Amino acid sequence: MNKVLLHTPDGVRDIYGSECSDRILIKDKIYSKMKSFGFQDIDTPTFEFFDVFSDEINASDAKELYKFFDKEGNTLVLRPDFTPSIARCASKVMLEDSEPVRVVYQGKSFLNTSNLQGKLKENYNIGVELLNDDSVFADAEMIALLIESLKSSGLKEFQVSIGDADYYKGLCEEAGIDEDTEEMVREQILQKNYFAAENIMTERLIPDKYKELIVRFSEFIGSDEALDRARKQVENERSIQAISRLKRLYQVLKEYGVSQYVSFDLGMLSKFNYYTGVIFSAYTYGVGDAIAKGGRYDSLIGKYGKDAPAIGFVILLDDLMSALYRQNIEISHEEAPIVIEYDESTFSESLRKASDLRASGKAVALKNVKKRG
Repeated sequence: MNKVLLHTPDGVRDIYGSECSDRILIKDKIYSKMKSFGFQDIDTPTFEFFDVFSDEINASDAKELYKFFDKEGNTLVLRPDFTPSIARCASKVMLEDSEPVRVVYQGKSFLNTSNLQGKLKENYNIGVELLNDDSVFADAEMIALLIESLKSSGLKEFQVSIGDADYYKGLCEEAGIDEDTEEMVREQILQKNYFAAENIMTERLIPDKYKELIVRFSEFIGSDEALDRARKQVENERSIQAISRLKRLYQVLKEYGVSQYVSFDLGMLSKFNYYTGVIFSAYTYGVGDAIAKGGRYDSLIGKYGKDAPAIGFVILLDDLMSALYRQNIEISHEEAPIVIEYDESTFSESLRKASDLRASGKAVALKNVKKRG
């Protein structure tokens, strides 16, 4: 046999045994929590037309999409993210009236990341989207649901960092930075290459005051006091409104009783262009990146036909499971099946026992024991 056929490609893996059953158990707990908040199921295709994602991802990240062609020559991609697919679907069938729409999804996403990054290329996602509600109460509901979902997994020590895309965008507008330059600067800041970001702004003749502030605005981290410091640095209405909304959001999260899990980080940005307001990510020990990400995307659904405000988040189940294992958090394993042995002469009796036990909710495995003659 060809030895290559025994191995998976880089970035994907087999999951089996207790690791597989643990993952299903944790996923089901999170799913139950999401359903308890009134979310209904949705299932979108594993692959879509390339154009569904092309406008929402920058040129360098577009290279990480798995692309292929159908018989008609259309460019298709494996979904790198669920949100644009759900926005497309919602615009088509879900927004007939102005009532809020709550959907929960689960499945795999695919990104052809560099082998040097050490990240999986196939990730299991479970997440929710809330459409047709642009209020700060919707923002708070989603962040509170994320916190409750992570707690339901058994995770105890984690933090949800909250920012607002409009603070950064308003700052760029105030500085006179055009859209293309903003995207270039954001890409460098995401990679923490602040020297390159500053060079780009120098080439574009951005005033020194704003160059320094845009490179340093990630320092506005901490409690709601960080919001007050950030407010003093700007004069444009877009950034000011973003700060006001975050302060109100904090008050609502206090009513949910989850404020101890929350901190603010105005330097939080996303590689996805569709976020328009509050953005947030969850972090914990033992994992180098966020285990959950989300935010508001009020302009995305209109791209597919009908305008509607929306907010959502996704939990990256593979990363969450890594955190649970590394933190030695006990997971309630499912009971091992009862084993009933049989041979040709005892099969009928053993089958009746197994059937009775299965009917009572027990897992039973029949084991053929051949008599040695």
